[in-house]
Amino acid sequence: PTQKDLVEMGGGPDKSGMGRAQVFMVSAVASTVAETVTFPADVVKTRLQVQSGVGQRGIAQVFLGIIREEGALGLYNGLFPACLRHFVYSGSRMMLYETLREDVLGRDADGNFALWKGAIAGITSGALGQFIANPTDLVKVQMQMDGKRVATGQKSLYRSTFHCASVLYRQNGLRGMWRGWIPSCQRAGLVQLGDLTAYDHLKQTALRNGFQDGPSTHALASGGAGLVAAFFGTPADVIKTRVMNQPVDAAGRGTIYTGALDCLRQTVAKEGMLSLYKGFVPSWLRMAPWSLAYFLTFEQMRLAAGMGSF
Repeated sequence: PTQKDLVEMGGGPDKSGMGRAQVFMVSAVASTVAETVTFPADVVKTRLQVQSGVGQRGIAQVFLGIIREEGALGLYNGLFPACLRHFVYSGSRMMLYETLREDVLGRDADGNFALWKGAIAGITSGALGQFIANPTDLVKVQMQMDGKRVATGQKSLYRSTFHCASVLYRQNGLRGMWRGWIPSCQRAGLVQLGDLTAYDHLKQTALRNGFQDGPSTHALASGGAGLVAAFFGTPADVIKTRVMNQPVDAAGRGTIYTGALDCLRQTVAKEGMLSLYKGFVPSWLRMAPWSLAYFLTFEQMRLAAGMGSF
């Protein structure tokens, strides 16, 4: 295809006169749709990943246990902070990715965005977006685990999402709101290598090979992106969840792990390498439909806003 054809296929908000703020908002709204659709799988994945030692339960046991002990709504415990986190994170990552693609790294002369450039843009936008959103991610994990405490007969620690954020801030200070940011950013960079980079590359490859720029192509590309994202992101997700969920001392320091590398070392030493893929299946079962719901919504919202496809 010619440069004109590639422009018509998509390629950034500036080509249609839309600004980065519009990209942020469209991506943020699309992410809340995807998060709501797939959130139960995220709750199951989180519960699986914090298990250690003997007597660990499988996916079906965890899923049914949540319904039995907490009710069906337990599968949506922490939905609001999760949507809040994605509103910040997904809005930021997409705005950063398109800025890198269009204004910093740039396309080749034929309009193609090289895979190596896409890898840099994906990792960078994911890591930076997560750093911005880390406080909301911390609150999300804490709210999910609070539901587990209530189900086991313990007293709830938080009255609401904002109360949870307030408690964490009082206990740990502003710096403590970025607890676990290193494994979180590592995970986000790897996930976006699979999500944004893979989706962008798979979609443009499909378009160059005669596929139409429509929902079926978006679904195909998002399915592949979800699988790649789960493969790269699950190990970092296990480490991130454990670091964020560990108890802390009066100074806000973790009492189990000193940091991401220590958590990695202890996890592998005690549970083996395969423990890093604990929760892979629910992660993939969540990421694949999440990517599908997100990119279908995102692409259609862009077109409705007159922005052209991604």
